[in-house]
Amino acid sequence: MNWCPTVVFGYAFAACFLLGTCVLQASSTQSVDIAPDDFIGFDSVLDEVADGSLVRVRYQCSMPCLLAVEVVLSTLRKTDLVVFRRKWISSTPGVVRIQRVLLRLPPPVSHHHHCFHGSTSETQNVTLQAWLSYFKKGSNISSTLRIYKEQRVVQLSLWPRAAPAGCPSWSTQLMWLKSNNRIHQCPHESDVIDMLQFPLASTGEPFGVVRRFQPFINGALEKARLHAVTEPSVTFSVWIYLQRWCQKKLCGIIHHVDKKHLFDSVLIQLSETGDIIIQARMTTGEDEAFRAYLMLPLWKWIRLDCYILDSKVLLNVTWDAKSQKFEYVFRNSIHYDDTDGYFVIGGGRYMPGIRGYFGPFKYYRFGTDEIKNQLHPMSTVRGLDRVHAECQEMQTFTKAFLQQVAESHLLSQASEAVCPKNLLSFWAQFDNRKTTCAQTWTMETQLKYITLFHFLQGEGEMILTGHLGLKQLGSILFELTVSSVFLVEDKQLKILPQSMALLQASSCFGNHRASLLLATIYLSGLGHPANQEQGHVYSLIGASGDDRFALMHAGFKHTYGLDGFPQDLDMAYGYYSNVGEQSSIDSSRAHGYKQYTPQLIYLDNEEDLNTLTDESSDVFQYLQYQAERGDLESQRRLGTMLYWGQNGVTKDIASAVKWFERSAMQMKDPTAVYDYSILLMKGQGVKRNYTQGFRLLKKAAAMGSINALNGLGWYHGIVLKDHRNAVKYFEQAALNGSDDGMFNLGIYHLSGENPDKPWRNESAAVEQFLNASRLGHVAASLETARYLSTGSLEGVSQDVEGAVTLLQKVCKQNGHLGFLIREALQAHLQGAWEEALVKYLLAAEAGLGLAQGNVAHLCEELSLGYDCRWRYHIHSILNSDPHPSALLKIGDYYYYSSSTRGNSLSLAEQAVSMYSRAALAGSPQAMFNLAALAQEGVILPQNVLGLFNASRCDGVECVTERILKRCAEIENDEAVTPCSLALLGLQMGKAWRSVTQSRAQLLLAYASIVSLFVFVVMAPLHGWLEQRSRASALRRRRRRRTALVSQTDQADDTGRAAGSMWLTVHDEQRLRQASDLAVTLSGVCLSVLWTTLLYHLLHQTIPSTVIQ
Repeated sequence: MNWCPTVVFGYAFAACFLLGTCVLQASSTQSVDIAPDDFIGFDSVLDEVADGSLVRVRYQCSMPCLLAVEVVLSTLRKTDLVVFRRKWISSTPGVVRIQRVLLRLPPPVSHHHHCFHGSTSETQNVTLQAWLSYFKKGSNISSTLRIYKEQRVVQLSLWPRAAPAGCPSWSTQLMWLKSNNRIHQCPHESDVIDMLQFPLASTGEPFGVVRRFQPFINGALEKARLHAVTEPSVTFSVWIYLQRWCQKKLCGIIHHVDKKHLFDSVLIQLSETGDIIIQARMTTGEDEAFRAYLMLPLWKWIRLDCYILDSKVLLNVTWDAKSQKFEYVFRNSIHYDDTDGYFVIGGGRYMPGIRGYFGPFKYYRFGTDEIKNQLHPMSTVRGLDRVHAECQEMQTFTKAFLQQVAESHLLSQASEAVCPKNLLSFWAQFDNRKTTCAQTWTMETQLKYITLFHFLQGEGEMILTGHLGLKQLGSILFELTVSSVFLVEDKQLKILPQSMALLQASSCFGNHRASLLLATIYLSGLGHPANQEQGHVYSLIGASGDDRFALMHAGFKHTYGLDGFPQDLDMAYGYYSNVGEQSSIDSSRAHGYKQYTPQLIYLDNEEDLNTLTDESSDVFQYLQYQAERGDLESQRRLGTMLYWGQNGVTKDIASAVKWFERSAMQMKDPTAVYDYSILLMKGQGVKRNYTQGFRLLKKAAAMGSINALNGLGWYHGIVLKDHRNAVKYFEQAALNGSDDGMFNLGIYHLSGENPDKPWRNESAAVEQFLNASRLGHVAASLETARYLSTGSLEGVSQDVEGAVTLLQKVCKQNGHLGFLIREALQAHLQGAWEEALVKYLLAAEAGLGLAQGNVAHLCEELSLGYDCRWRYHIHSILNSDPHPSALLKIGDYYYYSSSTRGNSLSLAEQAVSMYSRAALAGSPQAMFNLAALAQEGVILPQNVLGLFNASRCDGVECVTERILKRCAEIENDEAVTPCSLALLGLQMGKAWRSVTQSRAQLLLAYASIVSLFVFVVMAPLHGWLEQRSRASALRRRRRRRTALVSQTDQADDTGRAAGSMWLTVHDEQRLRQASDLAVTLSGVCLSVLWTTLLYHLLHQTIPSTVIQ
C-alpha cells in the first residue's frame, strides 16, 4: 500500500510551511513592538470613589465586543456584592478608544458614615473591575471565550456631597438611638473619669500610673473648667489597701506635677504613722498642707473621699463601715488646673508610692454631691482579703513552730516541763502527746495546714540549726514543687492538691515566683479548673511583692487586655517601668551566676538546638585548642562564652578573664584590648587597676575602638572629675555611633555639668536618649520611656504605647529571665519535660515570645490538648517581634477556618495579616502562602503589596511573580525550593501565553502537538523497520554459510516470502526514509517551539536592557 509515504510527506510539507510562517511572524513581532490586539484598562481613577465619580476606561477590540465597568463591594457579611454596572458595545475594531463612565452608587453605600439606616453596608473595600467579551458571528449573544478584566481596589469617600433622602434627620436619628439604649457620651467630654477600674498593685517604690487630662472640646464645659482654675470644685474618691505604712517619711497616693516639674494641686500622701497629708498650691503661688491624724489600719480596704471647694478641703475616710471626717480651710483660694502637667497614682519620679493595692478610683472634674464608687470587682478584692488573712495565719503558725522547735532543742532534756528532743516525731502522735509538751497553735490550725506541717517535719535538721527563715522556707518549697508540680497521665495534665498547698505556702512566705505560677495555673486552667478571679488575686500578690516576672506578667496582660485584665497602657507602663529599673541595675551585675543573656533557642528548630555546646563537646575542645595555640579570635570567643555563659557553656569568670587577658596582650585587636581594660577598671574577675586599665583604654582608642572613646570619657568624668575632656570623648564616641556615648552625653545635657555649656538642656538630652534607645541602650530606653509616658517636655508628645514597647524590649533582656529559660532548656535536654514546661510557663506568662512558642511546642509534644497549644501561640503573636513559625500556624488556622465559617472575609484578612508579618520577618513559607492567596483572587492590602514593590494597579500574575521572586531570593540558592518551582511554573505559563497570543506561534504550537503525536507513532515504526532489516540481513548471512538447504527450510522461506508480499523491499526503504524525515521534522518543530518558549521565558525573567 502506498498511502503511508503520501501521508508522511504531506505532514512534512505542512510542518515546513507552518515553521516558515512561524519564523516570519516571529521576526516581524521582534522587529516591530506592537500592542496586543485586545486590551482593557483604567486610564484614570481616583484614590477615593464616591457617588458621581468619573473614571476613564481605555480599550481596544479586534472585533465587535461588549464592555462593562462594575463596582464590587466586600463587606463583613458578603463578598463580591455588585452595586453598580455599566455596559456598552464597541463596533469599531482595531482602534484604541477611551470611554468615560460616571459611577452612581446606591445611597446606603455612598452615605454609610452618615446614615443610621438599617440597610447600610459595612463596607471594607471597593473594587473597580472592567471586562470585555466578544459577540459570536451573526448573533447578538456574547461569547465568553476570551474575557479581560482589570481590577483596582479603592476607598469610598467618607464625605458625600449630600445626604440621601432615605436618611432620617438628626433629631430622628437621636430619638432612634435613645429608644435602642445606644447613646454614648464621648469619654473626653465627661466630667466623671474612672482613673482606675481594676486593682493596681503598688510595691512602695517610685513607680505608678500616669494620667493626663485634656481641655474640653465643648466650649461651655471648657469655659467652666477655666473659671474653676481659681475657684475649683473637684472630688477624688479612691480605695486603698495598705500592707504597711511608709518606710520613708512620706509616700504618694496621688500627686500632680506641672509642666515645670513642680508639685501642683492636689497632693495626697501617706505618712510613716498612717496619717494622711494633703497639700495644695494657692492662687498666690504658695504651697500649703494639712495633716489628718488617722493611723490608717493595715490589711483593710479603705476609701478616701477628698472634696475641694474653693479654699476648703473635706476629707472623708471610711473602713469597716465607719467614717471619719476632716475639714480644713486654707487662707487663700486653691489654684487647680488639671490640664497643666500630669497626675500620678502611687509612686512617681519624685516620691515612692504606698505598699499595697489601689482599688477603684473616680475623679469628678466639676465636683459632686454624691460619690458613686463601689469597691469592685468584689470577687477579686474579697479574694485578696481572704488570701492575705490565710497567709498571716500560716506565717504565725510557721513562726511559732520554728521558734518552739529551736527553743526546745536548746533546753535541757532532763526538764519535764519541755518537749523532748524528738519533738517533731512526737507531735505526729496526736493521741499520745504529753500535756507538758505545750504548743502555741490549735489542732484545727495544724490540720488546716497539714501538708505544710508534714513538710516541716521532714526538715528537722535545718530547723534545729535555727537557720531556716520564712523567706528561705518559701524558696525551698518552690524549688521542691516546681520540678514535680505537673503530672502527665493519659494525655492529661494534673496537679496534686499537695503541690497546690505547698505553692500557696511558698507564696505566703514571700516567694512570688510561686504567686506567678499559681496565677498561671488559675488563668490557663492547666492541670486545675480555671478560676480567673483567683488568678487575678495571685497576679496582684506577685506584683505587689516586687517580683520581676510577676510585674512583667501584669504589664503584659494590661498591654493586650488578656485573661480579664482590662487593656490599659498606663497601668502596663507602671509595671514595666519597675522591671525596667531593676533590669538596668541587673545589667551592671550581669556577670553574676544567676544571670544569663537570653538566648533564642526554639525547641522545634533543630538548627537552634545544634548551636548548643558544653565544656566536653568537640566544638568547645577545638576552640580551646585553637586558643591555646594563640589564635586571637578563638581566645576572644572562648572568653565571651565563659564570661556570659553562651551556647550552653557554664559561666566561669576567672577562666574568661584569663582568655580576655591573653587576647588583649597581643595588642592586635582593639575590641579585645578594650574588653580587658574595662574588666580592670571595674574589678570584675580581676583586681581593680585604674592605671593599667587607663593605659589599655588609650591603646584601644588609638587602634580605632569606638567603645574605648566612651571608656576614656567615663574615666575622665568619674575618676578624674575632668568633665571637659569627658564630654569631648563622649561626643567623639556618639558621633561614631556609640550608644553609651550618646547616653552619657545626654546625662551631661541633663545635669548641666558641661563646663562649656553649664546649663540644663532637657531637649538635647532627650534627643541623645532617643538615639541611644534605638540602638538598644537599656538606661537610655528607660529615660526615653519616661518622657514619652508623661509628655511633659515641650516638643515630645505623649506616646504611652511607644514607652511600653521600649520597656518591653528592655525587660526581655533581663539576665534573671535569661537564667530561667536556660534552666528550662537544660531540663528539656535532660528529658525532664514537665519541669521544662513549668519554667517556660513562668517566662511565657511574663510575655517572652520565645518561651510562649516553646510552651506551645511542649503542649503539643506532651499531647496536652488544643487549648494549651493555641493559648500560647496566640500570646506569642502579640509581641512586636513574634517568631515566624507562630505567625504561620495562626495564619493557617485563620485560612482554613475561612472556608468553614460565615465570616470568611474577616478570617481571610487575618490570615493575610499573619502571613504578612511572617514575610516581613523573612519567612519564605509566608511569602509562598501570600503568593498562593494572591493567585486565588484574595486582594492583598496595599501595605502588604508594598513589601514586594507591588501595588493594586498590578495584575494578579505580576503581584504573584514579585512575591515569589522575593521568596526565591532569600531561599537556599543551591536547593530546589517551593518558591523557585512555583516561580518557574508561573513564568512558563506566562511564556506559553505569550506564544499563543501570536497566530503563527499558535499554529506552531498546534503543529508541535501533532509532531509529538507523529513522533510517538513513528518512533516505534522506525524501530520495527530497523529490527526487520537486521533480521533479514542475519538470514542472508546464514544462507551463505549453508551450502545445502533442506526442503523444510525452503518451505519456510517460501512461507515467509509469501507473508511479506504486502511490503516490498523498495516500499520498506521508502517507508524508512519517510519515517526518518518525519521524526526529523517533528524534532525540528518541537525544537523551534521550545526555543520560542525559552525566548519568551527569558524575556519574562531578564530585563529588556540585558537582552538588547
